[in-house]
Amino acid sequence: GQSGGLNDLQKRQLRLVYSAALGLSSLASDVIELARGGDHFVEREPEPFSLAEVLESLHAMVLPIAEEKGLEVRYNVPPSERRIGRPLALSRVLLNLTTNALKFTDDGFVEITTKAKGMAGVEFSVRDTGHGISPEVLASLYQPFRRSRSRAGRKGFHFSGTGLGLAMCRKLVEAMGGELAHECPPEGGTRFYFEIGLPPTAAWVPTSD
Repeated sequence: GQSGGLNDLQKRQLRLVYSAALGLSSLASDVIELARGGDHFVEREPEPFSLAEVLESLHAMVLPIAEEKGLEVRYNVPPSERRIGRPLALSRVLLNLTTNALKFTDDGFVEITTKAKGMAGVEFSVRDTGHGISPEVLASLYQPFRRSRSRAGRKGFHFSGTGLGLAMCRKLVEAMGGELAHECPPEGGTRFYFEIGLPPTAAWVPTSD
């Protein structure tokens, strides 16, 4: 809009372009990172960062996708939001889980929740109001390649962008000392969650060179 106003159709087209570009960029990054072993997005040393800034940046990135589908994206910030950890890896996991949730949700919302656990832990949760996960998919949920039947009727393995992203998320969460889990609540939808250690900045002692 820097050179002039945009009409509603142009705005919708831009949201579609943005959504497609973000999806392709994430997919390409996952392929490269999985080939490298899964630790490229994990910082070598923890550093102080703002959880609020991570979540606000995430919200800004996924908002065009949500608006295109008429969905709401909710998030909260814990009171002690200045933490010590690996914000790049954390952002990567939350972005992947949120875009997946938006992809498989047609009505309602996607909610990103943070909850303090003791003095140093934080639980992250990404919940959607989609159709949930079918039983036949659960067994291969974190596998980049899934067995399926092609349109021609031949059985084999197909490339799964969602599975690739979840495999990458699981590696990154494990590298941060947590474990990625999921559940399908009785009220519907899907929830992915994990807990990692993120001490408040008051507990940070910089390492000397």
